[in-house]
Amino acid sequence: MPASLYPEKQVCISGAGQSEVGRPSSRSALQLTIDACLQAVEGAGLRLSDIDGLTTYPGPSQDTSGISPIGAVETMLALGLDPVWVGASTEGHGNMSAIFSAIQAVASGLCRHVLVFRTVAQATARARQHDAAVLGGAPSGGGRAAGANAWTLPFNAYSPANIYALYAQAYFEKYGANSAQLGAIAVNSRAMAALNPNAIYRTPITIEDYLASRVISSPLRLYDCDTHIDGSTAILFSHRDAARDLARPPIGIEAMGMSISGMGFGLHRGDFISLPADRTGAMLWSRTDLTPRDVDVAQIYDGFSILTLLWLESLGFCGRGEAAAFVEGGARIGLGGELPLNTSGGQLSAGRFHGYGHTFEACLQLWGLAGERQVAGARVCAVSNGGYGYGALLLTLPEVGA
Repeated sequence: MPASLYPEKQVCISGAGQSEVGRPSSRSALQLTIDACLQAVEGAGLRLSDIDGLTTYPGPSQDTSGISPIGAVETMLALGLDPVWVGASTEGHGNMSAIFSAIQAVASGLCRHVLVFRTVAQATARARQHDAAVLGGAPSGGGRAAGANAWTLPFNAYSPANIYALYAQAYFEKYGANSAQLGAIAVNSRAMAALNPNAIYRTPITIEDYLASRVISSPLRLYDCDTHIDGSTAILFSHRDAARDLARPPIGIEAMGMSISGMGFGLHRGDFISLPADRTGAMLWSRTDLTPRDVDVAQIYDGFSILTLLWLESLGFCGRGEAAAFVEGGARIGLGGELPLNTSGGQLSAGRFHGYGHTFEACLQLWGLAGERQVAGARVCAVSNGGYGYGALLLTLPEVGA
């Protein structure tokens, strides 16, 4: 297929919004959703009546975990929208399935402006019940575990931390990496979050603080784990020919990549030193003439810090086994480094939006709206998302890659 016919080339990001982030928030999940969506639409210079598509990930959940308390239909009614397309997104590529569906809906001509949102209320849920933090939400009242929980809970693996600790240990043993190297990701995240008024944890930490923090699941420590929050993020996708009507320069979607695995259901293949995200990286770079060297800033998934190392390698920023040395000391991934990383503070310090906060931060960086954490001259940003399914976007300002 000629590159010009790839669906993502026909689509741009026209707006982005994020509610206040709380732990917990005094606002309801629906109020937070409305706040983020209105920001995205108004920032694009559009009206609610212009929005003809709406979707979310993963769709409303009836459990008590707070992982997805608000659905598209509820949001449609609250905002008074009248869309022709509402996407159903319950599974998919590293939480990016809603984004990929929106891109395809716009590119196919079904609609012109699709609002994608991600709302979480896990901090409120966590305050109400301890098991809200369990992988996928624990069954209440002694109910039968399902999905991946059926394979992990009998062995007292109550959290994804137990799963990804295996990856971290295998990576350490295979490549000789160590905790001080891994900790550079957490230290960098706090340094970035200190510059982000909407981040949850803004007090900087040192590598000594990291090494002194308690072990959660060896070798992962407290600061290696992302943090549950209440909040909402919204991203508005529009057709490229709508650019002249927008208040901000359209952010081009230069390429996208995706892959999927059975890890969310307990199926792990290989030797725990890489992710199926390798296929995501290969697909991403096959759809553009740009290369990893062209990327000015990266928002790389950090549900756990080991995932960031593995993603850096899957996306070709480092060779296999080289990511730990690349991030060591933090100089290369700081604001003045060769690859400024997770400039919002990421999920480790800003809060767990299941990757949607990374896309929001990418938009701020490319629009030059990131304040004190702005990367000078940022024009190409890579975003990755997911630890069970995998998605990535390469975002650019209009003239880059055109």
